Amino acid sequence: MLTLKNKTASLIAAAVAQNFGEGLLSAEEILAMLEYPPDKSMGDIALPCFRLSKRLRRSPVQIAEALAASIKCEEFSSITAVNGYLNFKIDGTAFSRRVVGEVIEQGDKYGAPTFGAGKTVVLDYSSPNVAKPFHIGHLGTTVIGHSLKLLHEFAGYKCVGINYLGDWGTQFGKLIVAYKKWGDRATIEEGGVDELVKLYVRINNEIKAEEESNEEKKSPLADESRAEFRALEDGNEENLALWRWFVDVSLAEYQKTYKLLNIEFDSYKGESFYTDKMPAQVQKLRDMGLLEIDDGASIVNLDKWNMPVCLILKRDGSTLYPTRDIAAAVYRKGEYNFDKAIYVTSAAQSLHFAQWFKVVELMGYDWYDKLVHVPYGTVSINGAKLATRTGNVILLRDLFAEAIARVREIAKDKYTDEEELQAIAEKVGVGAIVFYYLSNNRMRDINFMMEDALSFDGNTGPYAQYTYARTCSVLEKVGEAGKMTGASLSELEVELAKTLSVFPERVISAIDDYEPSVVTRYILDLCAAFNRFYHECSIANCEDEKLRSSRIALTRATNQVLRTALNLICLQSPEKI
Repeated sequence: MLTLKNKTASLIAAAVAQNFGEGLLSAEEILAMLEYPPDKSMGDIALPCFRLSKRLRRSPVQIAEALAASIKCEEFSSITAVNGYLNFKIDGTAFSRRVVGEVIEQGDKYGAPTFGAGKTVVLDYSSPNVAKPFHIGHLGTTVIGHSLKLLHEFAGYKCVGINYLGDWGTQFGKLIVAYKKWGDRATIEEGGVDELVKLYVRINNEIKAEEESNEEKKSPLADESRAEFRALEDGNEENLALWRWFVDVSLAEYQKTYKLLNIEFDSYKGESFYTDKMPAQVQKLRDMGLLEIDDGASIVNLDKWNMPVCLILKRDGSTLYPTRDIAAAVYRKGEYNFDKAIYVTSAAQSLHFAQWFKVVELMGYDWYDKLVHVPYGTVSINGAKLATRTGNVILLRDLFAEAIARVREIAKDKYTDEEELQAIAEKVGVGAIVFYYLSNNRMRDINFMMEDALSFDGNTGPYAQYTYARTCSVLEKVGEAGKMTGASLSELEVELAKTLSVFPERVISAIDDYEPSVVTRYILDLCAAFNRFYHECSIANCEDEKLRSSRIALTRATNQVLRTALNLICLQSPEKI
């Protein structure tokens, strides 16, 4: 549809020049004014001429009538003026022939914008905290972030995916203490991150018990943990060796989840990487007179921008998250020379990003406006917040395992090959969870309900993947590529072609709004349009050869666009289910 809208805008611009004078309106200006009428009986594309009245010095009715009489296009069956609107009704056969032809000709490039060519985007996403489990709360940043990476790559950007691991901080002091007191290397080597979590939960419980057992609310274990982290920061080799091991154990576990999601990162540089890069930025702030001392802490005052102060250094001189993030951004700009840097994190961190983005601007970095925070809503389990310290989590691996097991049970009678069954179960089971998450607007808070996520009925991932598999089955059965002919098409066939035609617009919208759910909703629209066509229109057994060829081509185009769209939201496309 975007191609036709561009063509329509050019035709209208030419008609304006012909009827009212040269240089009054550009095709770009007109394109921005074109609408899809809410009532399809009025047409498929409309131009409200009210917006043109002042510039063209005519009434909207006069403008619409003059333009309607001047424009001719084979893809429109009618061009009419109705109460100040210029309405265009598509000629289904001509339009469908062009759209399907474009899809087949362009293949997996259909719908791909080109505005990213020669530009670089850095995406910071997933970024779990080391020695903690990969739970459902991490799903948002991981799949939203990776989908945005895929969308930007589709638009021609060079993308750098960064997993900014939470591999530094006082929690490692706690973990070191817990390991030294209660840990066992062989147990952790065998049990992996789960054993680290047990130690972390235990020491937090012990600290809480100590605090509650005395009037001063003090905990010797907490003091010991802070001391061990200071030793780590100071380069204590024993603590550094333990810390590196904790990171390796954690990464080995995370990689299992990333493999199921088919995700790879270009960098795993975590918080620790930037410890020696922060002093230079702190000094720059000091030299520029931006640092103020407030109760012993070093801050940047953001009162002028209606934000709380941004803490740069604690009273004891230790750094905070804004300090690390500023240092990381400066490093990444130097390393990758990005045109855009995207951070995908919870909406709860929105103020944090607004603060340090503003500090970067005040520091004089002219790329401050290239920093983008993409927030998303929270996830709860039956209304209960997730908390690693109390063990109230649903691990992603457990969630995926249950989904995979359910698919295996459903599909076990269809597959005799165990490897094939497992591969299908993983694609569909994991896809069900991802699709469920990405079908929601990213800002919506999700109360995670296991049954809803793993449902295989209705507007779900398995339904979308099954529709794709259905197109594969049809194409395998007919054994030919098909092509669009001059055969007259039914309303269902034209509607499918129209749905195919809006894919490029949906891609642009998803990129502009940083909203993968735009693609997810489009997939459901395309599946619905194809399934209506499939159930009402004979394809393989159609007796009219020209119509049969067109229907095969429509199926082939649907197959192509569905495969592309599913990939953009991190889903695989099994040819059989």
